[in-house]
Amino acid sequence: MKKSFYAGILSLFILLTYACSEDNDTVLSPTPTDETTVEAKTMLNVSYGADSDQVYDIYLPQNRTLATKVMILVHGGGWTSGDKSEMSTFIELMQTDLPEYAIVNINYRLANDTTSPFPMQLEDISAIINDLKTKNEEYIISEDYGFLGTSAGAHLSMLWSYDYDTEADVNMVASIVGPTNLADQAYLDSADPAIQAYIDLLGMDLVVPLLEGFSPFHKVTASAPPTILFYGGQDPLIPNSQGMDLSDKLTTLGVTHSFTFYPNEGHGWVGPNAADTWNKFKTFVAEHH
Repeated sequence: MKKSFYAGILSLFILLTYACSEDNDTVLSPTPTDETTVEAKTMLNVSYGADSDQVYDIYLPQNRTLATKVMILVHGGGWTSGDKSEMSTFIELMQTDLPEYAIVNINYRLANDTTSPFPMQLEDISAIINDLKTKNEEYIISEDYGFLGTSAGAHLSMLWSYDYDTEADVNMVASIVGPTNLADQAYLDSADPAIQAYIDLLGMDLVVPLLEGFSPFHKVTASAPPTILFYGGQDPLIPNSQGMDLSDKLTTLGVTHSFTFYPNEGHGWVGPNAADTWNKFKTFVAEHH
């Protein structure tokens, strides 16, 4: 699949800042000298595997405890590109509006013409969760997780939460323009070169059951965690059916969820609708995570 597919992934806010850091940096934020204070701590490019892409940044808040909940950020990029630095705006917003949460901003191995994203990238998320659990006492965090993903990262967040979370550790998942049904006829019947490139990326003998097996829409059950969805009506990459159909299925299953559809927005947005997205997201987090 061409790198151009989803290359312009989600510019949700006008001013995006990109986090540039040295490997394995640790930054301690100034804190009072009270001996009971647990200081804030940032650890960058923590390795969770042998590949150079298998790293995450973790932002630990001041005065955290073993009850401190974790939000995992998953970048987009069509499964073939992108980097955790693209989620820097969300980190800044969370640290301002949801300062009690620990934040884990992840990279994962990227697909290419010879390497399928599935199940590789889902296995990477499993490895991250296992690493966080192993280190929860060291980090002083809980084993309660939430996900915020954009585009391909939203797809991975939903699919992992619905199908790979065997211990029910995920409290909630948020999708901003994430694909939900890879077997959607709107994809299979499309003549758009970008859509056909994404199908070619899978690099498998494509049959509908296989596509359904990697689709949140087909893996979600009544035990799924609360889910919040955001989609644009003019999105050239995500058919309107993707968000709408999943929302309808969540309603049928009785899963707590929220669905926001912006008729005039595309694959990402700025301005008042961006503010609306953030306000709804942080309210949902406060209620369900």
